[in-house]
Amino acid sequence: MLRFETAGESHGECLVATLTGVPSGVPISLDAVNRELWRRQQGFGRGGRMKIETDTAELVAGVRHSQSIGSPIAIIIRNADWKNWTEPMSVTDFEGSDEKKKKVLRPRPGHADLAGMIKYNYHDARYILERASARETTARVAVGAIAKQFLGQFGIEVLSHVIAVGTATLDRPAQWEELVALSKKDEVLLGCVDAEAEQRMKAVVDEAYRTGDTVGGVFEVVAHGLPVGLGSHIAWDTRLDGRLAQAIVSMQAVKGVEVGLAEEGAHSFGSKVQDTIHYDKDKRSFYRGANRAGGLEGGITNGQDLFVRGFLKPISTLRRPLESVDIVTRDAEKAAYERSDVAVVPAAGVIGEAMVAIVLAQAFLEKFGGDSLMETRRNYDGYLEQVREF
Repeated sequence: MLRFETAGESHGECLVATLTGVPSGVPISLDAVNRELWRRQQGFGRGGRMKIETDTAELVAGVRHSQSIGSPIAIIIRNADWKNWTEPMSVTDFEGSDEKKKKVLRPRPGHADLAGMIKYNYHDARYILERASARETTARVAVGAIAKQFLGQFGIEVLSHVIAVGTATLDRPAQWEELVALSKKDEVLLGCVDAEAEQRMKAVVDEAYRTGDTVGGVFEVVAHGLPVGLGSHIAWDTRLDGRLAQAIVSMQAVKGVEVGLAEEGAHSFGSKVQDTIHYDKDKRSFYRGANRAGGLEGGITNGQDLFVRGFLKPISTLRRPLESVDIVTRDAEKAAYERSDVAVVPAAGVIGEAMVAIVLAQAFLEKFGGDSLMETRRNYDGYLEQVREF
């Protein structure tokens, strides 16, 4: 079974990830992993931390001569900012350490600060915010990059784009070719496929900069080239839409998820929502009249492109802090300010790609198995033949 874990704090020495269950023989490109890490750091509205970090991955186990070897893959991403935090984030205690902890005593509304302090019995939000930070998603993107490379062996690709920043929205569907072109850009503004809509999005971010505020938005992840049959209807936790939803909402600041045209469908009659079924006798294959379901029916992929949207709230750290309370004195105070971003929707799209790729790779291996890429490919080819003969 494919599974992963991450470890590390925002200002700790490094971020760590392990990925278990990748078959042997999968080509692994470190350049491709680092490209995904670079993409995560891009976008108008990012804060000062992205000027410090140049994220690169070190593959320290599970890969030999650019191929997976079947054992757990271990990844390290070092934090450049660690040099400024060696004492506040020291693993070991030392004389005078209490004065150097850079305590955070005024929890930020909307962040894990206060709930985490109460849960873990710390009177210092530093213990909570360091792990709650979206910096953790750097490790997820590295894992997702490997999942993407595995899926790519079977013609499956996962990409994203931004469809809303604040009130500025993309008012048309994006074509797959546009997403491919967007992913290859070396200069990223806000990750939208439409230049005019992107400028309207930029104006919203400019306003947030001007007022000391933050702004959220909506990103869409698209998986292309999927076969029919990943996921299952037989149990609540095998439905792929549920697993994808959990993966997306697990991302920091994501408060909602949509598969296909869920919201639009909720306001429509069934006759306008369901994707009609047709059969091409020449090609001997079924097809649908539309893709409002987003590529999933009954928790199972139906062979169409998969569409998943994440709804990202404005991040919690504002340069114009909101009302809070000092955790020691219990007096009313303004919330603490940690160096932060104004808008992170393009980065969230890249993180969403990683999470979708991981879930799809898990579902793919659950169905087709294989200790080696050759075995998985043999199983997959046999299944495709079965589908063609259906």
